[in-house]
Amino acid sequence: MTRKQLNKLDIINKANAGFLTVAEAASALGLSERQVQRLKKEVRELGPAAVVHKNSLLSAHNALSSEIIDKIVSLKKSDPYEAANFCHFREILSEHHDIEISYSTLHGILSNADIKSPKKRRRFKPHRRRKRRPQAGLLLQVDATPFTWFKGDGKKYSIHGAIDDATGQITALYMCKNECLHGYFEMLRRTIRNYGIPMSLYADRHTIFQSPNKEKAVIDPSIRVNDTQLGRCLRELSIELIPARSPQAKGRIERLWGTLQSRLPVEFSIRGISTIDEANEFLETYIYAYNSQFAVEPSLSDSMFHKFSEEMNLDYVLCVKESRTVDTGGVFSFHSKSFKVEDGAYSAMIPPNAKCQILTSPKFGVKLQYRGIVFNVLNYVPPKRKPSPKKGLLIPHGVAESPPYKHAEFLYTSRIEGETYIEILSMLEDIFLKKMA
Repeated sequence: MTRKQLNKLDIINKANAGFLTVAEAASALGLSERQVQRLKKEVRELGPAAVVHKNSLLSAHNALSSEIIDKIVSLKKSDPYEAANFCHFREILSEHHDIEISYSTLHGILSNADIKSPKKRRRFKPHRRRKRRPQAGLLLQVDATPFTWFKGDGKKYSIHGAIDDATGQITALYMCKNECLHGYFEMLRRTIRNYGIPMSLYADRHTIFQSPNKEKAVIDPSIRVNDTQLGRCLRELSIELIPARSPQAKGRIERLWGTLQSRLPVEFSIRGISTIDEANEFLETYIYAYNSQFAVEPSLSDSMFHKFSEEMNLDYVLCVKESRTVDTGGVFSFHSKSFKVEDGAYSAMIPPNAKCQILTSPKFGVKLQYRGIVFNVLNYVPPKRKPSPKKGLLIPHGVAESPPYKHAEFLYTSRIEGETYIEILSMLEDIFLKKMA
């Protein structure tokens, strides 16, 4: 019996013994005198059981059966769901096992089974919250996080992501081996394709975004500051880059990583996802499920995302651009390899010794751009030079059957095969996956 029930029984016994009047007992218990009279009679007939409510020993009509409770506990202890926090596990029960349960009930069941949530909660630290931007598209917070996303792999891979400051919507997620230029390019590509071009990006001071000389140039104006490849891309898209001075400044995406690091490994394990390609395919649709649950309404409904012009090719913006000089034969050197402009209707407009832009991307390989026109290029194999003869020796020469220039060999095939193809792939990997600025 509870303390309240024991106190109630003591007062009723004193009333039956004549130490208290019915009015005094009713006042002490907060009941009517008629109710006290009924309790006195029931206590005399039934004893202490009279003060216990008749429904206290009955289970509620909506209570879960012991079979369902055992199933929930068993699922939580199983391999795929062991790492899921309670809130995420509740969503998994609804989605995959058709078990609808409130969070408080689930928390009670798992706590009674001595199961604790794997998501630790640190002590609350008071801080000033920055007010959200009023419209979607005004500001995106971008970052990348390394984590062991695949269970049993042990390797850390980086997910590049962007979250809208006004709505809390994830605009894109993309996984790579490490934080790299290619990951941010693909994150921007998915953002522009799904939502549009944002007004500004809020990022850390990584050298992928800006040159390390930028802050030095404030003190010494003589220091030259060049755009990084990502900075040049943002300038072409008219996106303002706002550098953050601390992780707390871009707290929305930092909190997003905490949520995803708790949820995504479980989602990958449930679906048997263990490779980067499979993860990127899943992430492309996962963001919509996440946004439907966690996104909020902005203060103003008008979106500030603007559409990308169809006249421009996005592939020719989200790429690496470097300057090279083309010789009189339309040949240029790039990363210790030689390329030649493919003959076409406009290839003759490139003058000798012209400075051109060389575009490289995993989407199309290597191309050349001159005055806004993009040309295909071919791998060029320069002819081997004939060794010079030693002094004092005369080497007889035969009569040439054709002019010497006809013996120059060019690779005019549009498809690069064999060792040359592997070399081009190695060059692209070095540019996008290893180049950090």
